[in-house]
Amino acid sequence: MNRINQKLTEDKKLLSIYFSAGYPSLHDTVSIIENLEKCGVDMIEIGLPFSDPLADGPTIQASSTQALKNGMTSEILFDQLKGIRNTVSIPLIIMGYFNPMLQYGVEAFCKKCQEIGIDGLIIPDLPVDVYNEQYKTTFEKYDLINVFLITPQTSVERIRFIDSISNGFIYMVSSASVTGSSSGFGDEQTAYFKRIADMNLKNQQIVGFGISNNNTFSQATQYAKGAIIGSAFIKHLSDKPIHKIDEFVLSINN
Repeated sequence: MNRINQKLTEDKKLLSIYFSAGYPSLHDTVSIIENLEKCGVDMIEIGLPFSDPLADGPTIQASSTQALKNGMTSEILFDQLKGIRNTVSIPLIIMGYFNPMLQYGVEAFCKKCQEIGIDGLIIPDLPVDVYNEQYKTTFEKYDLINVFLITPQTSVERIRFIDSISNGFIYMVSSASVTGSSSGFGDEQTAYFKRIADMNLKNQQIVGFGISNNNTFSQATQYAKGAIIGSAFIKHLSDKPIHKIDEFVLSINN
């Protein structure tokens, strides 16, 4: 069973952390992953930096830009992660845009992910129909879960279709804005979380965008299986050394 699916069976709310590979420094990637697991994080999303990150807010964009300046590439990331399964057992997901994967070669990219122990991909700009028609069999060949995003504006029909071709979790974007732009959830967003929960989808939902502390984590997971934190964690990495990651995780889980 894929590690993501195993994690989703656990009787707890899941905390997933996102960071940009190669930030703050090029060779910090493995150390950050290992520290996050030691601190009790359930899943990690490793951001593959891209020059035009449309869905990302200023914090993640800045970290992605710095990572590119540091020299991060797909090849370097794969090289850094080649021994990651000797020390890390939790699910690892690469989140990135489709262009670098196309340049690398989609099948070659998926094959390399399987070789190093990546469990899934999140590709915000890969249309669900294109994935279903052209790439689904390749992803499945290499036991990779492709995670799709939904927003408050996604139609019921579209959500049902995404659910039908998914085999892990659905990334539930909390709002239509970019990442890192919210300080809490109002009645409208809470109603959206409940509306999706009431659809009884076969895939569980994990909420992303706007989660930065214990309060927003609790709000996001009231109706969902877990939540993803990105911008707030990257801000912490910008201010504190890697060995202080435990302070951030404790502040969310307390």
